[in-house]
Amino acid sequence: MNKLRFFCRFPLLKKYLKKTFAPSGKSLSKEVFGISFPNPVGLAAGFDKNAKYLHELEILGFGFVEIGTVTPLPQEGNPRPRLFRLPKDKAIINRMGFNNEGVKVAAIRVREYKRQAKRNGIIIGGNIGKNKITPNEEAWKDYEICFNELHDAVDYFVVNVSSPNTPGLRDLQQKDSLGKILTHLQRINQTKEIQKPLLLKISPDLSQHDLDDIIDLVMEIKLDGLVAANTTINRNNLTTPGEEINKIGAGGLSGKPLREESNRITEYIYQRTGGSIPIISSGGIFSASDAKEKIEKGASLIQVWTGFIYEGPGIVKKILKN
Repeated sequence: MNKLRFFCRFPLLKKYLKKTFAPSGKSLSKEVFGISFPNPVGLAAGFDKNAKYLHELEILGFGFVEIGTVTPLPQEGNPRPRLFRLPKDKAIINRMGFNNEGVKVAAIRVREYKRQAKRNGIIIGGNIGKNKITPNEEAWKDYEICFNELHDAVDYFVVNVSSPNTPGLRDLQQKDSLGKILTHLQRINQTKEIQKPLLLKISPDLSQHDLDDIIDLVMEIKLDGLVAANTTINRNNLTTPGEEINKIGAGGLSGKPLREESNRITEYIYQRTGGSIPIISSGGIFSASDAKEKIEKGASLIQVWTGFIYEGPGIVKKILKN
């Protein structure tokens, strides 16, 4: 990404890179929760945590980029090593732990990007979380801080209570805890001159009962959408030897092994809500056929992350030309 940033300093080279990687031809724009997305392929949170590469990701053709997860205070995240590739499974295990420079830094960078890009930039989502040191009963305050700080900068919000890499965070997916956070953010949103879409990112490891509870809550408080799904702690059916997996240890698994479960959850949400709640589907997207599968299951938009790592900078064009 730093090399790409360097090359983009030269206008002719920048123009060549955009022609090489950005999709062209027919209009691919899509309107979801009141926002017109240039195309339906986005980059999931966790890649550009600190909003450092928005211009470069635009060059690569992404229709939207989700920054973060950001927290009120800067934090280092978990000890290294904390990111592991499983090439045999086209997967990644990470236990980053919300390492980021803090919400204020991210907000400044997004505002500056918007100022430079004007009306022609990509859509920016803000993925927000809580600091590790914040107890769960105080978590709503962290989400409020992030929401207020980013509100004038990003185009939509995603509440992250589903990462497996912050101790106790997933406990906030329980209906009462989650209801408190989301209802509070909805109230704040309603006081703003311009209201921003508010979404929730869910875990693929939820029990059926908890998933139903979340869907009911989302419909009850009229949330704008769901992101399905985050990384999984499941290690079933991997080709990588068990010894190696055990040596790596804890973390969230993403990539090809998550594809079927992500599809199942996407389809279930779509059917249970009658398609009334927009879904951004993520998990195991490496090709146009993977993307089409998500759309057929009920997704309005899709996000890549691990696919971007394995397939490289041409993945957006590769998906959209088919």
